[in-house]
Amino acid sequence: MKTIITIFILGLSMSMSAQEKNKQADETKKQEYRELTDFEQHVIHEKGTERPFTGEYTDFKGKGTYTCKQCGEALYKSDTKFNSECGWPSFDDEIKGAVTKTLDADGRRTEITCTKCGGHLGHVFYGEGFTPKNTRHCVNSVSMIFIPDEVKK
Repeated sequence: MKTIITIFILGLSMSMSAQEKNKQADETKKQEYRELTDFEQHVIHEKGTERPFTGEYTDFKGKGTYTCKQCGEALYKSDTKFNSECGWPSFDDEIKGAVTKTLDADGRRTEITCTKCGGHLGHVFYGEGFTPKNTRHCVNSVSMIFIPDEVKK
């Protein structure tokens, strides 16, 4: 009986140790992500959207890289951005492996999320004829941060 109790206590101790490690890992992961405003959380975590023609990058034409607002992962290069006049920034290609595409529950649209952190970006549409790639990533400005290319001297 004494042996069984000792094994139980030892197992409980090891389990608590694993839980502590998981808790520490979660805290480290949170520290890697940017702190988001309530609206950013609504769009990125709850799959919300910003109103059309209100986003910071809708008509923006800078040269550089668009990154995930939450985790900083590079998502799109500026040379893939085009004006679709839909009210949101549009891209016809993502940086390889950066964006995950998932069919919405209604089966009508394809959601796009950051592959690294799962943050909601927007939707992707095919067959509209805007570009030779025939693809439009319709992305919420609030889901991204633009990093300009460095000026070469």
